[in-house]
Amino acid sequence: AERGANFSAGERQLVAFARALLRDPEILILDEATAHVDPEAEELIEKGVAELMKGRTTLVIAHRLSTIRNADLIVVMDKGQVIEQGKHDDLVARGGFYAALERTFRRHSTTASGEP
Repeated sequence: AERGANFSAGERQLVAFARALLRDPEILILDEATAHVDPEAEELIEKGVAELMKGRTTLVIAHRLSTIRNADLIVVMDKGQVIEQGKHDDLVARGGFYAALERTFRRHSTTASGEP
């Protein structure tokens, strides 16, 4: 494909991720790195990201909570303002905006899997 013109959005994301691996940057910015990939590819990317993040500063921008749940620090923003920050378990325990997102995520995941 000419410069990736025939690649799907997910395939373009995988190519961008591979390029980041090859460059071995000191600072890594991942903006919705798994947004357009299937669950199997997402799992592979997350494993690769975990390895790539070792020893470097990484900024992960994500809407999927599964992508950020193991982050050292989660910064929750709403309308451009920081409204919460902390680790996943701490944010869930506080019962705020992030906890509401987590409840919605769990409810959606349960519904999607066909479980009650």
